[in-house]
Amino acid sequence: MEADEEMRSFFSEIADEMVTRCGIDRAEAVARLNESWGPLTFEPYPDLVCHESTEYWAYRLYYDDVLSWDEQADRSEWEVRPLPPADSPAWTLLRSA
Repeated sequence: MEADEEMRSFFSEIADEMVTRCGIDRAEAVARLNESWGPLTFEPYPDLVCHESTEYWAYRLYYDDVLSWDEQADRSEWEVRPLPPADSPAWTLLRSA
C-alpha cells in the first residue's frame, strides 16, 4: 500500500487485531488488508480511515457484515469474507503450517 510509516503501523495494528480477535494467522490478516486496501493511496497519518478503531477495521475486513459491536457477541455463525485467491498478489507472507 502506498502510505507513510505511521499509516503502515496503523495497518499492522489492524492485522494484529484480526490475528487476536478472528483467530487467523498473520499471513491471512495481511492478505485481507492487501486485497481490500492494496490498490489505494492513503494520506499521511492520520488518514480518514483512522477515525475508526483498529478493532472496527479488523471485523469489517474479516466478516461480510458486522452484526453486533458487543464484545460478547456470538460470532460463530457470522459469514466470513472469502480469502483472496491463492495466486493473488495480496499474499505477501507465508502462511503458518
